[in-house]
Amino acid sequence: MRKHRSPTAALLGALLLVAAGAGALGAGSAAAAPAGEPVPLGRIVPAPASVTPAPTPYEITAKTRIRVDDRSGDARRIGGYLAGLLRPATGYRLPVTDSAARDGIRLKVSAEETALGAEGYRLTSDGRSVTVVAHRAAGLFHGVQTLRQQLPPRIESTARQPGPWLIAGGTVQDVPRYAWRGAMLDVARHFFTVDQVKRYIDQLALYKVNKLHLHLSDDQGWRIAVDSWPRLATYGGSTQVGGGAGGHYTKAQYREIVRYAASRYLEVVPEIDMPSHTNAALASYADLNCDGVAPPLYTGTDVGFSSLCVGKDLTYDFVDDVIREVAAITPGRYLHIGGDEAHSTSHEDYVTFMNRVQPVVAKYGKTVVGWHQLTEATPVAGALAQYWGLDSTSAAEKAQVAKAAQNGTGLIISPADRTYLDMQYDKDTPLGLHWAGYVEVQRSYDWDPGNYLPGAPSSSVRGVEAPMWAETLSTSAHLDYMAFPRLPGVAELGWSPAATHDWDTYKVRLAAQAPRWDALGIGYYRSPQVPWPAAEQK
Repeated sequence: MRKHRSPTAALLGALLLVAAGAGALGAGSAAAAPAGEPVPLGRIVPAPASVTPAPTPYEITAKTRIRVDDRSGDARRIGGYLAGLLRPATGYRLPVTDSAARDGIRLKVSAEETALGAEGYRLTSDGRSVTVVAHRAAGLFHGVQTLRQQLPPRIESTARQPGPWLIAGGTVQDVPRYAWRGAMLDVARHFFTVDQVKRYIDQLALYKVNKLHLHLSDDQGWRIAVDSWPRLATYGGSTQVGGGAGGHYTKAQYREIVRYAASRYLEVVPEIDMPSHTNAALASYADLNCDGVAPPLYTGTDVGFSSLCVGKDLTYDFVDDVIREVAAITPGRYLHIGGDEAHSTSHEDYVTFMNRVQPVVAKYGKTVVGWHQLTEATPVAGALAQYWGLDSTSAAEKAQVAKAAQNGTGLIISPADRTYLDMQYDKDTPLGLHWAGYVEVQRSYDWDPGNYLPGAPSSSVRGVEAPMWAETLSTSAHLDYMAFPRLPGVAELGWSPAATHDWDTYKVRLAAQAPRWDALGIGYYRSPQVPWPAAEQK
């Protein structure tokens, strides 16, 4: 179950310490890669599908140009993004040009490269040039992330750094294992600003994550403006766990998040949780309650006590309005309707509700996603069920989800005791909860989404997702500490071929990411399971 327990007094005290000095968590500058030696080809996260080394590296110098196909606006935009990444640390101009010369950094989208699919790429590096080719723009962007990781970690600095800037010679050819490689951010329990969400998007992009699932509503807060029901945001969004001002996104702000995510080739998947996790809505509008009495706003962390009134026609007017307005400002394919922990809704009412709501999502041009309890009803054709059970979840519950998968429902695999980034690493972790157990880095990485759920066809697995629930998290430093180093491992499970999966080699590649996180200002957890580079001597 996705149970959320109240933080203990000791944990709350630790949270105050973290909030006061969040940057100290995970601090300690890991040793940089030796100057003059390129990062070994393919020593990146996620692991690439194919690596063929060659002896001669490419060096970025003051003369380097970023050359793009003048017929592709996407290539030019990605070239500008790459230049923006490289200029501060190198100090070079790195002009983006449509020159067809054969030297420099070359970015190309090619209709002929069909084998690379929608998100694959090929990176080739030699003494004259480094070339990234893709069939689609998303693949070109992912290839740029590989190019970025092939440079020394100091490339991430915002101040000029000493070179040389070498990219190891050879060829990387890469396509993702799964089309859904997601991360969920809970902005309902604690509200995160547009800039905080953008920061998280940039971190996700580095590891080729392509879905940002935003948990926009819950008992503690409603975070998206809905014109036809304005009190949802202005009143229902006015608080958060533990009290405080809360907050919400205007439609313009939400569009800005969507636009920014799209610029990093992430698709935003909005979630409006229902029929439970709805106290913020019920508090905002008394008529949504069966008895016509609005409950008070809620700032605790218990779950399962709230429910929309399944028997009221007004409930479905409300749902239709909300889905219509959210769908209209969401260009992506998916809309998540929650559906978990409806403990105050009878099974019969739950089935009735889901059978009425799912067609509304289709009515407004979106594909249904729901937590795996959706399979207690009948998922509509094309729906995706997000499985968040544990290794210890009952065989009957797993079988129910597997049966739906056998009947055509696609699965997003998010085991709480593997992928929930808000779970504590161990008993001493000053943030997070542990109702699903303690989740260290190896446990988070060392499993296979393709065969995780007994009885579910491997073909039903659309991918993986790493949720970040925010009962105890309220700052970007908190997100950093809980996401790193686990997020890159879940990203690798979604991208890399199963054949590359090996903890002993992965932990070495993961350790090599630490200086990059230092340069990016990401305060991470220094897990004892990972052979981190020694801290520099002061």
